[in-house]
Amino acid sequence: MKIIRQGLVESKLDIEIQRKDPNSPLYSVKTFEALHLKPNLLKGVYAMGFNAPSKIQETALPTLLADPPQNMIAQSQSGTGKTAAFVLAMLTRVDPTKNYPQVLCLSPTYELAIQTGEVAAKMAKFCPEIKLKYAVRGEEVPRGTKLTDHIVIGTPGKMLDWGVKFGMFDMSKIKVFVLDEADVMIDRQGHQDQCIRIHKCLPTTCQMMFFSATYGANVMEFAEVIVPNPIIIRLLREEESLDNIKQYYVKCKSPEEKYRAICNIYGVITIGQAIIFCHTRKTASWLSEKMSKDGHSVAVLSGELTVDQRIAVLDRFRAGLEKVLITTNVLSRGIDVEQVTLVVNFDMPMDMDKKADCETYLHRIGRTGRFGKAGIAINLVDSTQAMDICKEIESHFGKKIQLLDIEDAEEIEKIGA
Repeated sequence: MKIIRQGLVESKLDIEIQRKDPNSPLYSVKTFEALHLKPNLLKGVYAMGFNAPSKIQETALPTLLADPPQNMIAQSQSGTGKTAAFVLAMLTRVDPTKNYPQVLCLSPTYELAIQTGEVAAKMAKFCPEIKLKYAVRGEEVPRGTKLTDHIVIGTPGKMLDWGVKFGMFDMSKIKVFVLDEADVMIDRQGHQDQCIRIHKCLPTTCQMMFFSATYGANVMEFAEVIVPNPIIIRLLREEESLDNIKQYYVKCKSPEEKYRAICNIYGVITIGQAIIFCHTRKTASWLSEKMSKDGHSVAVLSGELTVDQRIAVLDRFRAGLEKVLITTNVLSRGIDVEQVTLVVNFDMPMDMDKKADCETYLHRIGRTGRFGKAGIAINLVDSTQAMDICKEIESHFGKKIQLLDIEDAEEIEKIGA
């Protein structure tokens, strides 16, 4: 899996910081050198193409690397360099002379765990003494094994089995506990309880890092269980603004018309890669069949695929073997494919009450315009309900979603300019 990271999103607005502990140091850094990292770790950071810390990094890193260690709750969108920030903290805290797990990092999905691990492996490129282990489905370790790896990255169920049920490592020796995408953990049956059970086995000296893109009341309640006396860093609302994404809507009367709209766009402008979001698997497979017949190289990603199949589909898409990825909601978070220049909402995202799901919209169209690049989002609107959702999303983000006349080639040409 290839993750390319260049030019992180520049935050327009400042970061709000709350300190529960008035004695804790709080300052920001403008360079990675100012953090006094181990030389080989600094080398790894530069080798990844990071030249200077992003907004979240310059604020979070001094706290994450402080001595004594500080607990942190941070709100940060993907694309802001959040993963690199906590991975750097994880690698810094490891004592490679002690051959047992010292850092646990929990992700809600297999794919995200692998992606975090790959960031860690890249950053630790010049620190071969630091060993990394994945605790995810498919990783089989014989019973009775004692792990000698320093960092374990995985999903809650597997981590609980290895650490608590089978005692493959000593939970009381863990120095750093990272919980990523906490808002997704809450949405997934059982994940939250598993995280809390793991957390209960950790020593009080363990440094807790808690990351979430959104902070509703339920996420904050969860955070308070996991993180005592935290420093809280929140990227203010404008960070969610979709400045580098041009948003449009197209009025359609039927799925056929929606399909024609997509064909018209492809007929006029050059698209790098595209992700199309559908509400159901049935729509996804219907659309994929039509697009394939018309000569597009298409992949489909939906919930019924096994983990290995999903990884294979994403790998092919990342490698550019397919130019169009049609998916249900399974992909709206955390997967970076830098060449995506177009996101299409074939169906508008809505919640259980058939109201606009603004959070899902943000995550979906955030798949384009990654790391500050420009992107295009097109919403296909086929009913008054869909139009209401579109308007609701527009007012929520305070960003105009413009009407696009799909029969006017000149107008389409302008959006690709």
